[in-house]
Amino acid sequence: MGTGHHGAARTDGANGCAEPTLRCATVVMPSVAPDGALWIAWTAAGRVFVSRSGDFGRTFAQPISITAAPVTLDAGADARPQIVVDRKGRIVVSYVVMRGDKYVGQVMVSHSADGGATFSPPRPISDGVASQRFISLVLDDTDAIFATWVDKRRLLDAGRAGTPFAGASLAIAWSNDGGQTFEPARMVHDHTCECCRLAVAFKGPRRPAVLLRNIFDGERDHAVLTLGPQDAVGRVARVSEDRWRIDACPHHGPSLAIDSDGVYHVTWFSGGGQRRGLFYARSIDGGQTFSAPMPIGAAGRQPGRPYVLANSNRLWLAWKEFDGERSTIYAMSSRDGGRTWIDPRMVAATDNYSDHPLLIARGGQAFLSWMTRADGYRVIALEPKS
Repeated sequence: MGTGHHGAARTDGANGCAEPTLRCATVVMPSVAPDGALWIAWTAAGRVFVSRSGDFGRTFAQPISITAAPVTLDAGADARPQIVVDRKGRIVVSYVVMRGDKYVGQVMVSHSADGGATFSPPRPISDGVASQRFISLVLDDTDAIFATWVDKRRLLDAGRAGTPFAGASLAIAWSNDGGQTFEPARMVHDHTCECCRLAVAFKGPRRPAVLLRNIFDGERDHAVLTLGPQDAVGRVARVSEDRWRIDACPHHGPSLAIDSDGVYHVTWFSGGGQRRGLFYARSIDGGQTFSAPMPIGAAGRQPGRPYVLANSNRLWLAWKEFDGERSTIYAMSSRDGGRTWIDPRMVAATDNYSDHPLLIARGGQAFLSWMTRADGYRVIALEPKS
């Protein structure tokens, strides 16, 4: 596994980087377009930007500001803008702005119908005054866009009625026209954790699976929900009984991939009474049952922020560890669908601020997408090009 990287926009070592530029980005979200170009969306100085790289991260075009002026963006640990690019070159960007109270968010979307030359003015993805946060935007094989987020409108309704309601709800909406419009939001599941990112993968066209931190009688453990035809809600399957009983926000979401054989691969963090740390499990029955959790990383180095990628015939898993001074990204791979794993290797490290590690693929090659204050945004090859 090589550690050579493509670099762009080196940053300085200052903690107070407040310029509206990529070097001052707090989070970066990548998307590999069907033509092989790399698009990224990022936040800096209260604004959302996008840019295209034709050389896969070495250089980027002049950034385009999605927000005309600084706004109050969701700056939670699991919050980041989303970007997708379809086969017609249409681009959709989503992000969350905070409205007054620090816990009340609103999902905004903007789209481009001309390959990124211009973007529409941002608009809400859904109506209502209740909080919407942790948006996930994913394309299926038909270029339909699936949006899902954590929504509090049913919690708000329950509060007005004086009825107890734990957590929030899972909302979904589809766009079939490249993000110009989205269908009305539907609440498909209640009692989700209100402050962790969601993970989405597709079982097939218009068959999304969502991995979320659920609330099971006060225990915040992970579960998978797979939608069927016409968005029929399937069984909510508990991934693992970690027994994390916490009446607070973990701010630590999971990751999900579904490989070409239909095997579900999940990674997550838990601080539960049954088990604590970072774990991986797999499901060979469509997300109904899962294997025994496999611990990941060095327990004494605070492993977290997992990300799993299924690419060609190989599975990749990356995570971050912190020893009190230095953040290190590790990655490992499997060639047999997650049954066994090649020993993890260090891919990158920093002594300063860094974003979560993300994995992307182009062709048969996998890459780490990582933003650090010291080295800027990097795309790091996890293996030599075959």
